Amino acid sequence: MKVLTIKEPFATLIKNKIKYIETRSWKTNYRGELYIQAGVAKVRKDVRERKELSKLYKEDDLQFGYIICKCNLVDCIYMTEEFIKQEKEKNIDNFIAGHYEVGRYAWVLEDIESITPIKVKGQLGIWNYK
Repeated sequence: MKVLTIKEPFATLIKNKIKYIETRSWKTNYRGELYIQAGVAKVRKDVRERKELSKLYKEDDLQFGYIICKCNLVDCIYMTEEFIKQEKEKNIDNFIAGHYEVGRYAWVLEDIESITPIKVKGQLGIWNYK
């Protein structure tokens, strides 16, 4: 299975269907089933201090070091000013949970489903778990 490690609380926001676009500095040509692993790193101070973001999750729900959900990666879109404006207007919670900036990429996730958590060490990039 293909897996993407994402720092908390962002992995949990995907699992809870609040965040459906993962914003990245790099593009991917991969499309298809993708499992989301919550990284082991603690929530950074600057993330904890973002009040609008902290309202979207509960600390007790975070599952550091586990594959927590699966989804389908259906698109990878280069961010333009127009795209960013549209996403902000479409769903403010999803927008708050991302890093939207011209030149970055929006990985569009669909069919998000929680799974029984699987304890596993994460890796960089899209990686394989057997």
